[in-house]
Amino acid sequence: MKMHPMKLFATLALTALLAGCSTMDQLASVGQQPRLTAISDPTAQAGYRPVQMPMPEPVVASYQPNSLFSNEARGFFKDQRAHKIGDILTVMVTIDDSAKISNSTDRERTSSSEGSVGGVLGSIFGGKVPLADVQASGKITTSGDMTDGGSGSVNRKESLATQVAAVVVQVLPNGNLVIEGRQEVRVNFEVRELIVAGIVRPEDIHADNTIPSSKIAEARISYGGRGQITQVQQPRYGQQIADAILPF
Repeated sequence: MKMHPMKLFATLALTALLAGCSTMDQLASVGQQPRLTAISDPTAQAGYRPVQMPMPEPVVASYQPNSLFSNEARGFFKDQRAHKIGDILTVMVTIDDSAKISNSTDRERTSSSEGSVGGVLGSIFGGKVPLADVQASGKITTSGDMTDGGSGSVNRKESLATQVAAVVVQVLPNGNLVIEGRQEVRVNFEVRELIVAGIVRPEDIHADNTIPSSKIAEARISYGGRGQITQVQQPRYGQQIADAILPF
């Protein structure tokens, strides 16, 4: 895949500008601890979009004659589980995944060709060959040999068990709850960040106002960090640029 020179130059210039800004930020934070993100309304953040899913027709709550309770009541006493926007529930995050994949490929091609041009040169020069290296028995021989082999393997194992409090940010027409929770923990010069988002059914919330992560639909779980340790583990900008543009 070829890239236009102007596009390549613009990409390199933009990458250099971003790298320079990031470098200046790192220099400005030398000797300081990573800053925690300010608490804010998730729905007011840039790029937030309300979740839209196929919904059944809404059911209007009705009351039985001479009754104080509607047909939507879940118990005689007030239910303390999260059910409206702004309520908080605890997500029990449990991830225990493993995968092992191994692939290998081998490819080989050999070609050769041979041609004699000595007689042709002799007929052109009328038998008088001005060059000593040109002889009637001269030949041209070409050969090629190409071998390509590759192998790759993936051996991954992930295990995570933690808890995070999430906030109900939206109630869908069918009663399902859209939740989002963020947790940041700073230890020395490293910040560990846990983000949980998705859709849950009120019926899946336990009596103690907790829900396992396996019950979250469209779950988005992110666990990572930022700080000095993460910066050392990441490849430098030059290597990232080389990996992106080099064809081999």
